[in-house]
Order: sequence, then C-alpha cells, then structure tokens
Amino acid sequence: MIFKVAKLRVKELAKALNVDIAEIIATCTILKIPASSPLSSLSVKQSKEIIDFIQKTNIKENFYDE
Repeated sequence: MIFKVAKLRVKELAKALNVDIAEIIATCTILKIPASSPLSSLSVKQSKEIIDFIQKTNIKENFYDE
C-alpha cells in the first residue's frame, strides 16, 4: 500500500498566510528547512513550524509597535 504525504508549496503557504514569498524563504533559512524557491515543497510538519515562527514573530512586532 502506498501513502501520499501532503505537501504544500512555498508560494501557496505565502498566499495562505498573506505574507511575501521572500519572508517564507527567509523563515525556512532560519529554521534550516530546505526551501529556496516559490515552488519548493514543504511537509505538513515544516509548514506548521513556519506558521508558528511567523505568528510568534508577528506578535512580538505588534507588541513593540504599541
């Protein structure tokens, strides 16, 4: 039996989060996730790591802006 693993492209994640593709790729670099183009595929686990990191970063930025 063959199971397919869910994948998400960098550009799809960027669109879903309403952020620039460059921000996703920069986050991948910080988190040591191999993604270097908008067409790079991300696993569900990698996508979750990126989402958590971006949300945490945005909370800090909003806190310091006030």
